[in-house]
Amino acid sequence: MGEWSFLAALLDKVQSHSTVVGKVWMSVLFLFRIFILASGVDKIWGDEQANMNCNTKSPGCKNACYDRSFPMSHTRFWVLQILFVSTPTLIYLGHVLLVIRKENKLRRRVEYKLGVNGMIKAPKYSDEHGKVQLKGVLLVSYMMQLLFKILFEVAFIVGQYYLYGFILMPTKISFPDYPCPAPVDCFISRPTEKSIFISFMLAMAILSVILNIVEMFHLMISKMKTRKRRSSGSIPPETYGLNKPTHNSADRVTLC
Repeated sequence: MGEWSFLAALLDKVQSHSTVVGKVWMSVLFLFRIFILASGVDKIWGDEQANMNCNTKSPGCKNACYDRSFPMSHTRFWVLQILFVSTPTLIYLGHVLLVIRKENKLRRRVEYKLGVNGMIKAPKYSDEHGKVQLKGVLLVSYMMQLLFKILFEVAFIVGQYYLYGFILMPTKISFPDYPCPAPVDCFISRPTEKSIFISFMLAMAILSVILNIVEMFHLMISKMKTRKRRSSGSIPPETYGLNKPTHNSADRVTLC
C-alpha cells in the first residue's frame, strides 16, 4: 500500500473541494479500487506466466501462449487505469490550489480595505479558510475533469474487452502456433478467484462512470436552481460585513 500513499494523499486533498457525489466517488476509488488492488489482487495473480501449466515442455511455448492470451497483465492494466482516471482530478486540484494562492496574495496586498458601510465584496472563488466555491472557471475546470474521467473509464472498459476478449478468466487456453510443436492446452491457476476480481473491478469502473455522470447532472441542476433563485432576488449579494469604521468611497476595494 506504500506505493499508493502519495497518490492517496493528493486525492484526499480534493475531498474538501468536491461535491457530495465527488466525495462518494473518492471513497469508491480509495476503498474498492486502490485498497483492493494494493492489498489483495497481487496475492491472487502473482506471476501468471510462471503459475500457468501447459501439457508440453517445448521451450518458448508457454511464453507464446501467455503473450497471445494476455498482452498486458490485469493488475498492470488496472494500475494504469487508476492513474489515468486520477490524473484529471489531480489537475483540478492544482488549479484550485493556484486560485487559492492568488486570492490569498490579493488579500494580503489590499489588507481588506473597507468599502462603503463597512462592506466589501467577497473573494470570487475562496474564503479566508481556503474553502472554494464551484463557479466561473473553477466550475468549468471541475466539469472538464468529470468529463475526462468518464472518457478514460469508458476507454479502459472497452480496452479491457479488446485486450482479453472476455470478461471472466478461462480455465484453459489453447495455442496451436509456433513455437509449440502441436496444439497445446495451457491451464490457468485459480481461474475462479481471478474471475471474481475481474468482475469486481469492472463493476467498480462502471460505478465510477455512473457516479461521474450523476455528479455532472447534480452540478448542472444545482447551478440552474441557484441562478433561478438569484434572478428572483432571494439570494443577497456575496458580501462580508466588517465591524470597523466606515471609510469614504475612495477606499473601496473589490476582490474579484
